[in-house]
Amino acid sequence: MKLFKSGNNFESVLKKYFSFKNETISLEPFSEFLESAKSADFTDIINFLRNNSQIAENFKKYIHNIFRDKTFNLSLTEANILSENAFVPELKKRILNKVLPPIVNEHTIWYTIDNLSFTPKKDLEFLQNLPENEIDELFRILGLSDLIIKPKVKKELLFSMNILSWRVTGSAMEVEVVRMAPQYRNFDNPFLALQNELEELAAEFEKNPELQLHSKDSRYKQIKIYIEQCLEFVNISFKNSSKYGISGKINQSLLKIRQQVQRIYETVQLLVIDEEKYILINSKQLIFNILSYKSHRNNISELINDSTRLISHLITNHTAETGAHYITSTRKEYMTMFYKASGGGIIVGALCVLKMLYGYVPGSDFSHAFLYSMNYAMGFIMIYLMGFTLATKQPAMTAATMTKVLSEEGNIKTDSKEFAHLVSKLFRSQFIAFVGNVLLSFPIALIIIYGLDVFFSQNLAVERSDKLLKDLDPFKSKAILHASIAGFYLFISGIISGNIGNNSVFYQIPERISKNLSIRRLFGKNFAKSLSKYYAKNWPGIVSNFWFGVFLGATAPVGLFLGLDLDIRHITFAAGNFALGLYGKDFTIDSYTFWISLFTVFLIGFFNFAVSFSLSMFLAFRSRKLNFGQVSEIYKGIFKYFLKNPLRFFIPLRSGLDKKTDDLMSNTIPTKSEDH
Repeated sequence: MKLFKSGNNFESVLKKYFSFKNETISLEPFSEFLESAKSADFTDIINFLRNNSQIAENFKKYIHNIFRDKTFNLSLTEANILSENAFVPELKKRILNKVLPPIVNEHTIWYTIDNLSFTPKKDLEFLQNLPENEIDELFRILGLSDLIIKPKVKKELLFSMNILSWRVTGSAMEVEVVRMAPQYRNFDNPFLALQNELEELAAEFEKNPELQLHSKDSRYKQIKIYIEQCLEFVNISFKNSSKYGISGKINQSLLKIRQQVQRIYETVQLLVIDEEKYILINSKQLIFNILSYKSHRNNISELINDSTRLISHLITNHTAETGAHYITSTRKEYMTMFYKASGGGIIVGALCVLKMLYGYVPGSDFSHAFLYSMNYAMGFIMIYLMGFTLATKQPAMTAATMTKVLSEEGNIKTDSKEFAHLVSKLFRSQFIAFVGNVLLSFPIALIIIYGLDVFFSQNLAVERSDKLLKDLDPFKSKAILHASIAGFYLFISGIISGNIGNNSVFYQIPERISKNLSIRRLFGKNFAKSLSKYYAKNWPGIVSNFWFGVFLGATAPVGLFLGLDLDIRHITFAAGNFALGLYGKDFTIDSYTFWISLFTVFLIGFFNFAVSFSLSMFLAFRSRKLNFGQVSEIYKGIFKYFLKNPLRFFIPLRSGLDKKTDDLMSNTIPTKSEDH
């Protein structure tokens, strides 16, 4: 398309092209007129066309000529509707279409719009912002005011609705989609019923091209009921995703079905004419709809938002269940958390020494990445399976729990004091977990390195002590950045855990294990059931801890390979490394090194917590369509509560709010049996 100067005056454009009978099918005159109209007062354009009837008539004939025999069903059936049943192929397709627009049939309205405007979205906004009386007058002048009752237009609308109904019925009849809404198994399929109604409507139109719908028409009412039932089917399927899990493919299929059903509804509404004024209203709406669908056809942000929101909701839903167990209420639970964290600290202390020893093993960067990764991964899995706690693993889980509590209907409006008390329980649970990890990892690392020194008569930490202590100085190293990287990995491990949990439910893995004939024959029914329960309970945690270990272990070698100063810092490992650094220096270090290292251990813990918790909160808020503005008052309430009761954020003091917050948790976090 030719680029035109926006400075062209609309009068000169109209006189240039339409002072005579213009029978060209070139889009250049219309494009130039649109550009000039945007910079003009539209009232002047209307007045000019009124006062120059011959130019207006020639312009009208030209408009009808360039759009004659152009089909628009593609604009209704394809534009702004998912074309792929998977996210990645759809994303690739939209990106390609953005960079290199697809080849379109020249005999379609789609092609005409593409060649008329580079910015259909802005053109639509321009038309919608015009005064209604002026746009109505333009439609009358151009002979478009009765567009909606023309037989060719109605035929295209009916054809489009039938195409959509055929497609949506095929998608809705897929086994995995039907499985998402078992409530409908005992009812007539609304998609088939809708398809039959639309086919009968099209057949009736073939017999009577003057056929017109009105809001009291029994056929229209029936179509509307079936559309509502189809949308309800989709809504129920999405709701059941917490119970049955969902895959990316089914998520895309349901989104596509909803888009198509909504498009059928928007299209059938155009055929409903109760009064004469609706002829013009619906004619305008048809054009606006076509422009609107076209302007969003390759929208990437909308695709990402729609496609990922449900998956992120399910991930946070599963992590919320786990997170509920990390919030302590009583002194007994508080001390239990300390003991579990202490057990985790013992294992991490040993992992610190092992990692240091692996560093002495000669080999490539890849071999070191493998050794470090397996060291971390096996250690984290051991912590998990033994029922111990790694403090920084909790924020990714508890963030989802807190957001789920907030998102439940009515909770966001509840007394912020109750929620603030719940936050105090969360904070002190994190605090005691940090204390348990650090208090044990430091002495255990010292004991092990001392034992190795006694056994081998050699201080194995000497060569690494300088680096270990330097890494705990935020002014001499990138300790804060590396702590933030570890926080990001903690967030990712939470996503992995939630995703594995969702997939386990969707693919019914525990049920498959318990009913597997081979396992039953070889090991018996009881073993199969036990294995099924063990898988359901532990597999998401095992996988997420494995990958968390791989991420931590591989970061430094990968950074070295890429020439980047990448590494990780974790509070529990930092405490163990501090012990090794001290021992390597024979405990003879200056006071600055000691205090800055001690301070940095807790600074690393803060950034581990802050990054993982913030990212998890963001994901959870987004998945439940909440925004931080909605809970700003609750944040203020938390701060006020902290100023009045600071000790409650560190020590499990009794409060009259304990029962209310326990009820708040129990009412919003379902049990495994209920949810799965």
